[in-house]
Amino acid sequence: MENSRHVLVIGGNRFPFHRFDVHGSLIADMIPDAFDVTLTTEKEALTDLSEYDAVVDYLTDSTLTDTQQRGLLTFVEEGGGYLGLHCAADLTSIASDDPDSHITHRDEPFSALRELVGGHFRTHPEQTTFDVRIVDHFHPVTANLGDLCVYDEPYVLDVDDDVRVLARMDHPDHADMPVVWTHNYEEGRVFYCSLGHDEASLTNGDVRSLIANAIRWLTRT
Repeated sequence: MENSRHVLVIGGNRFPFHRFDVHGSLIADMIPDAFDVTLTTEKEALTDLSEYDAVVDYLTDSTLTDTQQRGLLTFVEEGGGYLGLHCAADLTSIASDDPDSHITHRDEPFSALRELVGGHFRTHPEQTTFDVRIVDHFHPVTANLGDLCVYDEPYVLDVDDDVRVLARMDHPDHADMPVVWTHNYEEGRVFYCSLGHDEASLTNGDVRSLIANAIRWLTRT
């Protein structure tokens, strides 16, 4: 389609959770029909993002080569849109070399990606139903949205002070925790949402509206 916008959605299948072969199509369904969507598990796709207007990151293991990381960061620096969804903020979990273990952890998050996202995952309580409050109705992403209720994996995050928080969760053990935020990264726009662990939230109508609005904002459409 002439003048259509293109979105790359990237994820992985290394772990039994956040499997892209299960969740990738659900994420694609959240993106408005006016956009062309490409799904991939190939991190090498990040080396050249010139044909895309936005990247949706659903990677749990964010281990990238220098070239892959530079490709992603340059894309956003030069005006591209970045949407980090749920596990994109998990910047310490990596694939284990131990055949008896799926996952291991870094002591510190990947620093360059931590700066891009604007925060990183620390831990999470068990999945539960919780309320998410929209706290900024003056941003284009949330201007037409109301509070929402989701069944999800509630992330506890370390969040930069200078991001613009759009929504927070009401959780009995972790009240007032940011869930959604935005910030600028050089010429590009960044949106992060900690929701999206599995089908329950990825098919939630309110979450779908939130992500659809974010894609439009990231691509300036």
